[in-house]
Amino acid sequence: MKIHEYQAKQLLREYDVPVPRGYLAETPEQARELARDIGSRVAIKAQIHAGGRGKGGGIRLADSPQEAFQAAQGLIGRRLVTAQTGAPGQLVRAVLVEEVLEIVKELYLSLLVDRSRQRECIVGLASAAGGMDIEEAAGADPGRIVQVAINPGTGFSPFHGRKLAYGLGLERSLGAAFSDLLGRLYQLFIAKDVSLLEINPLVITRDNKLLALDAKIIFDDDGLYRHPELTGWRDFAEEDPLEVEALKAGLSYIKLEGNVGCMVNGAGLAMTTMDLIKLAGGEPANFLDVGGGASAEKIEKAFRILTADPKVKVVLVNIFGGILRCDRVATGIIEAVGKANLSLPMVVRLQGTNREEGSRMLKESGLTFHVAQGLYEAAELAVRLVS
Repeated sequence: MKIHEYQAKQLLREYDVPVPRGYLAETPEQARELARDIGSRVAIKAQIHAGGRGKGGGIRLADSPQEAFQAAQGLIGRRLVTAQTGAPGQLVRAVLVEEVLEIVKELYLSLLVDRSRQRECIVGLASAAGGMDIEEAAGADPGRIVQVAINPGTGFSPFHGRKLAYGLGLERSLGAAFSDLLGRLYQLFIAKDVSLLEINPLVITRDNKLLALDAKIIFDDDGLYRHPELTGWRDFAEEDPLEVEALKAGLSYIKLEGNVGCMVNGAGLAMTTMDLIKLAGGEPANFLDVGGGASAEKIEKAFRILTADPKVKVVLVNIFGGILRCDRVATGIIEAVGKANLSLPMVVRLQGTNREEGSRMLKESGLTFHVAQGLYEAAELAVRLVS
C-alpha cells in the first residue's frame, strides 16, 4: 500500500524525524491561506502516487500567498504526467504547501527489504547524489551508493549510521544526528511493516541540520491487518480501478501490459502460466489468482474484472482442482460467459478433482471453449488465438 507524501511526513513526525513545515490544501484558496500562515517562500507540491513530480512540473515555488494560489490553481484538478505515470497522467486532487529551506547539500537515503541476500535483512542506501536524478546517478556510477545490511535479529546499531555517514563524507558534527535519524527511520520501518521507506532528498540546511525534504513509504499489504490505523490512509483513487475492484472481491489481481488474460488458482501456478505464455511468444495481461475455495460467484467476478481490460484479446483459464473443484469452476465460467455475453476466445485447462464433470459441463453448455490438456499446450493455443 502506497501513501501520499503528506501522510508519510505525518508518520515521520510521529517518530521525531525532522521534516519541513507543511500542510495539505485541497483548493487554491486553502493554499493561499496556508502560504500566508507559513509566512515565507513556499513549495506547492502535487500529491500523487508517482515519482518524477519535479521534472513533470508538479512542484512549483511561490514567493507570495497569491503566487501560491496561482500555483495550486495550475495543479489541482489537472492531470500530471511524469515518467512514472505514463501518458494518461494522474489527477491531482490536493497539494502540499511547504516552507522552502536554504539547502546546502542533498542526499538520498532509503530502507528496504533486500531480497538479493536471500534472507530477511534491511538495507540502508545513501548517496551524495540525492535529488531528482538519483536513478541516473546511481546507474552511471554505482560506487556512489553506500549500503549497510541490518540483521533484524540484532536490529539497528550506531555503527550502521557511522558507516553510512562516513561513506557519504558527512562532517563529524552531523554524524551523531545522522545516526540518530537513521535509527528512528529503522524503528518506523519495523514497527509499521514497511517494505520501502525512501527519503529523497535528505537535505543539509544552511544551519547544519538534517531534514527529510521528501518522503515515500510503501507498506507490506500482508502486514496491514496489524495496523488498522493505516488502512484509512489508502487512496483508492490513485490505484488501478480493476485492482481496486479485485481487492474488494477478495481476488489477487495485478494488471499488466499484455493481451492474454489469465485466470488461475494458486500463485505458483499463476506465475508458471505467465511464464509459459511468455515462452510461447505472448504477453500476459494480468496476474489473477482466484484462490483455492472460490465460489461460482467469485469466479464470475474474476471474469468481469479480467475482461474489463480492453487489452485482453483471449482468456486462458488454468485450474488444478484440489480444494477448488473443476465442476465449480465450470459452473462459474458458464455463468460468467452467459451473463456477460463474452465474444473473446477462451482456452480452458482443467485438471484434478471432478475434471471429467467440469469438462462435460463445458461441452454441454452450448458455448464455445477451446479445451487443452497440457500446460504449454494451453499457453501456446491462447497465444495463437490472439492473432
